[in-house]
Amino acid sequence: MPREEYHPNAYLTDFKNVKLGLKARTLILNFLERSSTDAKTIAKETGLPYNVVMHHLKLLETKGIAKRDSKRPSVWALTGLGQRRLG
Repeated sequence: MPREEYHPNAYLTDFKNVKLGLKARTLILNFLERSSTDAKTIAKETGLPYNVVMHHLKLLETKGIAKRDSKRPSVWALTGLGQRRLG
């Protein structure tokens, strides 16, 4: 059985890293690597519910992996902190 690969920054310390959370954060992080955008667009493009996207974006924000600007709607972007992909 092939092992699922998650984004390196999907693993958060001090949180329980369950499969659904890892999958959701991987989708969000992969999308944010391509472009900075608002949570509504991320939810629409990834197929995740808006509240799930916001929950994980806030978790990533507390760890310094993602940030948002103060304008409404907030535009989310990666900070560059965290683990890097190999290869």
